[in-house]
Amino acid sequence: MKTIHGLFLAGCSGLALAGCGPTDIASPGTGGNVIINPSPTPTPTATPTPTPTVTAAAGCPTISDPQGLTDSGTITGPTGSWRVCTLPSTINKSITLPKIAGLLYSLNGRVNVGSDLGFTKTSGEASVTLTIDPGVILFGNTGTSWLAVNRGNKINAVGTASAPIVFTSRDNVLGLNTETSQGQWGGVVLMGRAKITDCDATGGGTVTGGTCQRNTEGSADPALFGGQDDTDSSGSMKYVQIRYSGYVLGSDKELQALTTEGVGSGTTLEYIQSYNSSDDGAEFFGGVVNMKHYVAVGADDDSLDIDTGLRGNFQYLLLIQRSGAGDALMEIDSNGASTETVGGSTSAVFRQNTKIANFTAIQSAVSSNNESNDKASILIRGNSDITLANGVVYSPNNECLRMDDNGIVSPGTAATLKAYSVVMSCNSTKYIGSTNFTATSVGTAFGSGSNNNNDAFTSTLTGVFINGTGEAGVTAYSAIGSLSSYFDVVTYIGAVKDSSDTWYAGWTCNSTAANFGTTSTDCTSLPTS
Repeated sequence: MKTIHGLFLAGCSGLALAGCGPTDIASPGTGGNVIINPSPTPTPTATPTPTPTVTAAAGCPTISDPQGLTDSGTITGPTGSWRVCTLPSTINKSITLPKIAGLLYSLNGRVNVGSDLGFTKTSGEASVTLTIDPGVILFGNTGTSWLAVNRGNKINAVGTASAPIVFTSRDNVLGLNTETSQGQWGGVVLMGRAKITDCDATGGGTVTGGTCQRNTEGSADPALFGGQDDTDSSGSMKYVQIRYSGYVLGSDKELQALTTEGVGSGTTLEYIQSYNSSDDGAEFFGGVVNMKHYVAVGADDDSLDIDTGLRGNFQYLLLIQRSGAGDALMEIDSNGASTETVGGSTSAVFRQNTKIANFTAIQSAVSSNNESNDKASILIRGNSDITLANGVVYSPNNECLRMDDNGIVSPGTAATLKAYSVVMSCNSTKYIGSTNFTATSVGTAFGSGSNNNNDAFTSTLTGVFINGTGEAGVTAYSAIGSLSSYFDVVTYIGAVKDSSDTWYAGWTCNSTAANFGTTSTDCTSLPTS
C-alpha cells in the first residue's frame, strides 16, 4: 500500500509519476498540459473572450472571523481589474463571502475551514461553516493552494444556474490559460465522519467496531477523515465550477477538482463541473455520497474515481475525456474491506457498493487507443459491487471494460458488476480480464444482449453528448427507482435526453472539448456579471 500522507512539495509539477492504485488519494495523469483536440462534427466553439469591463472594488468586506480578509491589492486580466481579498489560513468562525462586483477571493496556500474536530461528534463542538454566495469567484494564488473542509465543519457553496460559484487559478484570472492548461492549484477537499475502508491513519487499522481513519495529503499537519456516522454532513455544493486544479504536490500526491473523503449522506452535491483537472475530475473516498448532475471535461486521469468503500449513488453524469490523453472514464476500486475484530476473529463489515445511472461517457472518435494505467474506459477492481444503469459509453478506439482483482486485501472478494440498459461503442477487443477475470468472464458480467445491454452499439450522439435517434430507441431501465430512492425515475438512457434537455446550460463553462450553449461562458475567461 502506498503512503497517503505527505508534505507539500512546491515546484513538483514536472515530476514523472508512477501509476496509481486504489489506495491513493489521486492517481496521476500524464503531467504537463492537457492536449484537447476538437470533438467529432459538429465541432463545438468556445465563447469569445469578453472585452475588459470589470472595475476593481474599493476594498474587502468585513467578515465574522476576527482574522478578517487581507486586502492584497488589485489584479488585472482580460476582463478588467479586480480587488483581491485573501482568506486567512484557518477560518475559525462561520463566515459568509458575499458577491461584490470587481472582487475576487484568494487562497494563498492551504485554507482550513475549521480545525479537525475528530472521529466522533461531541456536544458543543466549535463547528465552522464557510458560506459562499452565488456568483463568487475564488482562485488559488499558488500551486499549493487548496480548500480543506475539516471533519465536523461545513461548506455552503450554493450558486445558481445563472450565477455559479467558480473556483479557479491565478493564471485564469490573468488570462494566460489556453485549452491545454491544467494543474495550477490544488482543489476542494471535503473531509467527513462516515465509514471508510483501507484504514491507514493513527487510530485506524483493524480494530473492534470498525473504527477506521485515513490521512489525506496536503501538508505536514495530518488531515484526517473517516468516522462512524454515515449520515454526517460536510455541507452543500451546488452550481459550482472547479477549473485548472490538480497541482502535483509530490510523488503520487496530486489533488483533483473535488475530493470527498468519508462524507456522509447529509452532504449535498449537485451541478458540479470539473474542468481540466491534471488528475481525476473528482475522486470519492468512502462514506455515503449522493450526487446528481456532474460534468467532467478534460480530466488528465479518470473522469470519475471512487475508492475505499464508497457507498454511492450518482445520476446524470457527463464524462468527456480529451483526445489521446488521460486514463479511464471511470476507475472503481477498493482494495480492502472495512473489518472488525471480535473474539480474535476478523471479518468484513462492508465493501464498496456504488450505483451510477444516466451517464454519458465519451472518449473522442479521433483519440488513439487509451493504453494508460487503466487500459480500458471503465476499470472495476476488487471489493467493489457496481451497478450501471441507463448508460452510454462512446469509446470507439478503446477497450470499454476491464475487471481486475489484483491487490485485494484479505478479507476480500472479487468485484461484481450489474448492468441495465447500458450501450457501448468500443474497439474490437471490448473487454480486458486481469487477476481472477478473463475477457470472456468480463463480457459475461456485462451481459450484452440481456437487460437491454449492447456492446456493439452505433452511436448517434449529437453536439458531442446529446442523445440521437439511436440512443432514444434504447429502452431505459424501468426499475431504476428500486436501485436507490435517490434516483429520479426516467424513460431514457444517457445524461441528456434530447436537445430540449439543457440541465447543463448556464452554470458550466465552454471549451473546444464541450460547448454547453450560449448561456455558458468561456472556461479560459472569468464571468463578469
